[in-house]
Amino acid sequence: MLSLLMNPLQAEWKLPQSLQIHGFVSQAFTLTTDNNFFGDSKDNGSFDFRELGINASWRIMPKLQVAAQGVMRWAGKNDQGDPRLDYGLVDYTFLSNTENTWGLRLGRVINPLGFYNDTRDVAFTRPSIFLPESIYFDRTRDLALSSDGGQIYGERRTRMGDFLFQFNIARPRVGEQEELALLGGDFPGDLGGGTSFSGRLLYEKDGGVVRLGVSSFQVNFSFDSAGVPSNSPLGAGSIKFSPLIFSGQYNGERLSLTSEVALRHFNYSDFGPRIPDTDFTGLSWYFQATYRFTPRWSAVARFDSLCTELGDCNGEDFAAKTGQPAHRRFADDWMVGLRWDVTSSIMVRTEFHHIRGTAWITTEDNPNINDLHEDWNMFSLLVSFRF
Repeated sequence: MLSLLMNPLQAEWKLPQSLQIHGFVSQAFTLTTDNNFFGDSKDNGSFDFRELGINASWRIMPKLQVAAQGVMRWAGKNDQGDPRLDYGLVDYTFLSNTENTWGLRLGRVINPLGFYNDTRDVAFTRPSIFLPESIYFDRTRDLALSSDGGQIYGERRTRMGDFLFQFNIARPRVGEQEELALLGGDFPGDLGGGTSFSGRLLYEKDGGVVRLGVSSFQVNFSFDSAGVPSNSPLGAGSIKFSPLIFSGQYNGERLSLTSEVALRHFNYSDFGPRIPDTDFTGLSWYFQATYRFTPRWSAVARFDSLCTELGDCNGEDFAAKTGQPAHRRFADDWMVGLRWDVTSSIMVRTEFHHIRGTAWITTEDNPNINDLHEDWNMFSLLVSFRF
């Protein structure tokens, strides 16, 4: 000790071996016809989609781990780079052996939804530049990604395959983007999230050659109109959103096939005449094929479909009631893409979309919805780096 004090250059300060720090940065260019997506993308294109993040995990003890990720994200006017905590949690494993793993996570925890929600924030782990928008909406990304509360998780390994279970009790993250998406405007008052529930059960065979899953999310919102003028356009209403997602995937040596189907139930009540009480269910689904030519080159093709309300998938009833374009209630997206892993840390991706409908594009980037076009195309190029 005396020697180190006399010559501090001999002292080596080392980080714990179990501490892992990783990061990523992505920049995309998007060019569209007629409609804007992630910025002013019409005609000359937009560079307004970029992501910057850093995450860390530290296993303090064999059964105790802490993990967190901070992100800055730009996505047109819908997301303008405000720093946020994607997740930050304490993870305690109270049972772990060759057949079972059970544990508890507390803090800001990831919502267990579908195949891709857990890793949607890192470009390297997405199957394409943009996830299937019919299920993984970018305009309400924070709401879908994580919640504040707790999660119990478990894994059971058997000869038949592996079963994985997660269940969350938490409060959703609700901001201006969610209010615009759910209420159609920024009204006097505050939209907040109440205690909500989400869960997922996955089955994996032969190390993931076959994967099947079902997941559900019951989100409760309430609108607080206290303190606003008596002539406010909205009353103290509530929204219940309950999507149910069925997932299936096959992973061969070169070919992967993935499909997910979601039934999305909405219930609006007590908002007043501006938003009448309503109860409806929408349908979302996609089918996707990925082919790996070499370890560094792969291609992807997908058809992605969104119907906001069953029984009115063409939006004609909606248009008659509201005067808005019928194509705001549906979107069918044909996509082809190519991926090149330049190195293990650098990836380049490009994709082309032909889309019919505008259900998932934002009003922030398209303030005059009457100027939207039903049929439109989108080209995107993305470069991503990770460490």
